[in-house]
Amino acid sequence: MSGADDAPRLGLDFGGTKIEGVLMTPDGRELARMRAPTPRHDYAACLRAMADLAAALEARAGVRAPRAGVGAPGSLSPATGLARNGNAVWMLGRPLARDLAQALGRPVRVANDADCFALSEAADGAGAGARSVFGAILGTGVGAGIVIAGRALRGRNGVAGEWGHIPLPAPRADELDPPRCWCGRRGCIETWLSGPGLAADFARAVGAAEGEGPDAAEIAALAEAGDEDARAALDRWFDRAGRALALIVNVLDPEAVVLGGGLSNLPGIEARLSEATRPHVFSDVFETAIRRNMHGDGSGVRGAARLWDEEARDT
Repeated sequence: MSGADDAPRLGLDFGGTKIEGVLMTPDGRELARMRAPTPRHDYAACLRAMADLAAALEARAGVRAPRAGVGAPGSLSPATGLARNGNAVWMLGRPLARDLAQALGRPVRVANDADCFALSEAADGAGAGARSVFGAILGTGVGAGIVIAGRALRGRNGVAGEWGHIPLPAPRADELDPPRCWCGRRGCIETWLSGPGLAADFARAVGAAEGEGPDAAEIAALAEAGDEDARAALDRWFDRAGRALALIVNVLDPEAVVLGGGLSNLPGIEARLSEATRPHVFSDVFETAIRRNMHGDGSGVRGAARLWDEEARDT
């Protein structure tokens, strides 16, 4: 593949509730975009659904893509090639890349969905022009992708960007008995900064049973309306998010941080997160750009479509 390749790019983004697909030109112009429900707990049906979605996209656009990029939760083990670490448990332990290539009838590259998000935003989104981009997903879960010079960093063990499963740094007194994460550990950043984590923190603070209080979007709306409990919950969330992001800045020091997921829509998040991060950064300056994403909840699928463009940089 050469940098002059003008073939259409096919991207598929596999999620727990929906599969999204896009067919686009090398310069990012979308030829077709479609969604389909995810057949939960049925691996074979998921493969068929992605193949059907790809065929429908190409029928709509009247062109065929020679390769496909797929974003999915978790990652592929560099030792076995099998899917691991994702919350779509029916996909785990499966040779996902091989099976998708067979189902789609073409070469396939599979990457973590947060890597795809970061790749998209670094290419022509909120991180465009930055040499190093940390793409943070703050939604139902917490994850991240890292892009350096236009390439997603996957790491020697294939876990680069697994920000959500690091313990929350510098825990305060009320954080010393941390919640348990689905991964089996306690106090993971995801348990504090995800949407469900924010809701659980609010419920604990007001004495409600977990799951009975407002969700993250409702907490944000209550805070906007002046509710003191909701405002306090968001204050705690930003304090924790600042400590968590400062850990990344102190290790990676990216030029730009791009925020995705539902919590990226919190009012004033760029300024508040920058303010919360600054005191914990080991530097006399903190100039990292913190921005909301540009491509919305469809950014990941655009990054999946660009996965083969990384190969062009090596030729």
